Amino acid sequence: MTVTTTVAELRELLASDAPPALLDVRWALGDPHGREHYAEGHIPGAVYVDLETELASAPTAGGGRHPLPPISQLQDAARRWGLRRDRPVVVHDDLGNTAAARAWWLLRYAGVERVTLLDGALGAWRSAGLPLESGRPDAPPPGDVVLREGALPLTDADGAAELAASGLLLDARAAERYRGEVEPVDPRAGHIPGAVSAPTGENLAADGTFLPADELRKRFTGLGVGAARTDADEAGPGNGAAAPSASPAPRIGVYCGSGVTAAHEIAALEIAGFRAALFPGSWSAWSTDPDRPATKGERP
Repeated sequence: MTVTTTVAELRELLASDAPPALLDVRWALGDPHGREHYAEGHIPGAVYVDLETELASAPTAGGGRHPLPPISQLQDAARRWGLRRDRPVVVHDDLGNTAAARAWWLLRYAGVERVTLLDGALGAWRSAGLPLESGRPDAPPPGDVVLREGALPLTDADGAAELAASGLLLDARAAERYRGEVEPVDPRAGHIPGAVSAPTGENLAADGTFLPADELRKRFTGLGVGAARTDADEAGPGNGAAAPSASPAPRIGVYCGSGVTAAHEIAALEIAGFRAALFPGSWSAWSTDPDRPATKGERP
């Protein structure tokens, strides 16, 4: 299934008789001013999506800093954004899609099949010299999308521990957080024992676009995923490259700080032809539980 849409493709779609819904998820850790950044300049027609209040529930010890929202809450938000059953969706942010991937993953999890990430995010649109508009436009006409949870795999803390022991658990945070050298937001430093460091930033080229499918496949096989066929391979890797033939896939899980950038890693894995489960609570939930062990250093 296609994961990304290029700027050229988006221009063509927006000019068509059936333009996609365009969502702007302007968010970054430690920057609460996403709505203001959106108002300063956004792609014409884009609707602002608030990650903290629309793509997550209130923080809890067991659920972490960004628990998944109830499906009814997500459906209400998606209808406010104007999402319709017969209309594709393109999502972006201004940070290499590391935040927008949360919306991509949630909508895919909720059964929306035609949702993609704008490859290169807002930076690619700017680099192409395309126009931005400012201000806060009126809300779009309400949508009629119907969401049903369960279309993508999830795991919890127990499942993440089991994957780290007998499958493959990838830690999508920056390497220094994995090693436990710094921990800017969560209660403890370190990583889940057995997890493998796989920083999200290494999914991207210098211009903020995803690496090609073959390079991502090489990256993930080098981390232990292996050239294994998964459900995602049945339709080929997400950006249209030929899928590798191989044996049954290992079980793969991904976590990060609070389940946001891990979604970006899952998108990269899908481009490479692999299917992985998200641990939504991620380190923010794991590190809050004193009974859960933590490991520091470069080794799993």
